[in-house]
Amino acid sequence: MFFSPVCGGTRRGPRDWMTLPSAPLPLSPCQSGPQGRPPPERAGGEPVITPVLLSAGALDPVGSDARSSVITTFLVFIGLCMLWVLTLASQDEHPERLHTAGRSLTPAFNGFALAGEYITVVTLFAASGAVALFGYDGFASAVDSVIALGVLLLLAKRIRDSGHYTLGGLFSLRAAGQAPRTAAAVVTLAITIPVLMVQLRAAGISAALLIGMSSDVAQVVCTVLMGCLIACFAAVADLRGTSFIQVVKVPVTLVTLAVVTLLALRTFSWSPGDMLDAAVDQSLSPDGYLSRGLWAHTAGLGPLNTISDHMVVILGMAMMPHLILRVAASRSGRSARRSTSIAAGLTTAFYVLLIATGLAAAAVVGSGQIGAVDANGQAAPILLASRVLEHGSTGRVVIITIVACVAFLAVLTAVTSVTSAAAVSVTHDVLARTKRPFSDTGQVWALRSAVVVLCIGGLSLSAAFHSYPVEFLVTFSLSVAATCVFPPLVCSFFWSRFNLRGLLCSVYGGLLLCVVLTVFSPTVSGSSYALWPDASFDWYPFHTPGLISVPAAFLLGWLGSTRSPSRAGHSSRQAARRREHVKR
Repeated sequence: MFFSPVCGGTRRGPRDWMTLPSAPLPLSPCQSGPQGRPPPERAGGEPVITPVLLSAGALDPVGSDARSSVITTFLVFIGLCMLWVLTLASQDEHPERLHTAGRSLTPAFNGFALAGEYITVVTLFAASGAVALFGYDGFASAVDSVIALGVLLLLAKRIRDSGHYTLGGLFSLRAAGQAPRTAAAVVTLAITIPVLMVQLRAAGISAALLIGMSSDVAQVVCTVLMGCLIACFAAVADLRGTSFIQVVKVPVTLVTLAVVTLLALRTFSWSPGDMLDAAVDQSLSPDGYLSRGLWAHTAGLGPLNTISDHMVVILGMAMMPHLILRVAASRSGRSARRSTSIAAGLTTAFYVLLIATGLAAAAVVGSGQIGAVDANGQAAPILLASRVLEHGSTGRVVIITIVACVAFLAVLTAVTSVTSAAAVSVTHDVLARTKRPFSDTGQVWALRSAVVVLCIGGLSLSAAFHSYPVEFLVTFSLSVAATCVFPPLVCSFFWSRFNLRGLLCSVYGGLLLCVVLTVFSPTVSGSSYALWPDASFDWYPFHTPGLISVPAAFLLGWLGSTRSPSRAGHSSRQAARRREHVKR
């Protein structure tokens, strides 16, 4: 889903992409891959374009004339958000009511909140940036995200009717004991921590871009400051308070994207065709912009890699723990399905507008200048907002400020939801079930403490690995969700013979496969966008492990359930009786 800022075997930090020349940016394909390998190619032999910066000079999309107004308004907005969160914070000391809002959310309200869960800062910036830089490949990833809600819709009623709201509870449907809950907590943390790293990193880069500072130090400082603010929000928020912010975020985001896109369309005399032609002409590869293979992650790996990517994104985005918690907070199974249906419609509208915003950014700003800021194109919305109106105009300041506020809302709600779901899993499924169980008040304090610890851990890792291309961690998280959550849930809901041994084999076996296949994939070594492009241990040929790990998780669950020791012993006793009968 993300394009890493690496080319020609050299690891590049964000500062390598945060500069822009006065003339149009010259971009070229990587001349060679790691260790003398040829660069990735499209099906027809054409090299895949990967941005290489050949310029210097600071990029400042806001401008010195508008910066003070934008930053002041943005800080006031942050203060109002903090006040709002504190006002909405519940004083309820009952853990379950705190985790699920007492299951009192109406279908429409929860549907808007569920749609808000899909509007993250990474989605908002990376999806539109992927469309701006890589055309068709960006469209495909956006469509997958909408289909994911269809998968969640199929399971929503069963999730709510189970009465459980954590993975540990759902895993315990056919497997008693502490082991399923511990496995669920491990999986939840494996999904959560990488997502936190990438979300906070994107927030830091966006904040640094807003204040016109492009160095690594500035971006790390912005990441730390944003992370500390968000940790404070997350520590006091509960599901009800977060839901109100999610509900407000959805229409604000949709209206903002629509206005920015319409302003861009105005520059082309309200002609969508002319805007599309301009986007193609100013893309990295005009001949390949509207066809598959411009994205280096998808080039040269064949149709099986495409199937694996689609499988991971669709199943992974449907099975994220915070989405399952949101569905479980519905009033009933029927309400859960209705909420998911509403969310599907709103999310479809969101991704349509994201695609339009990406095309508008490519047409107005140009893919070259977008790629100069970040090789994933994550600055596309802010750059577009800075170009659709004249410099010095009040409207331009307002548009940039609104886009910045929407980005802050996106990262605030995303990090809060993800960390809260992980903290609920740890406290409810592990800490509260020790030999000395917590009181209700103790569970609430443990929950708050777990949220702070997770935020600090994610923030520390995000700052430490800031200059590394860690976007592949998002696909790893999605792979874990698709492999370690979807198969066990399907088996728990629809197969009566599924048992503890099968669940543990499916979860831990799938997690091991995800780790091993990701480590030995082109995202870690052996490609121009890898974490270590100079190394070469990429014997697994695909970008994501889903093609192998998801079917393997189902198979492991079946083998573990049908070949359990008790069943094996029972079969041995039956065989002995048959042999004794034959002797007689």
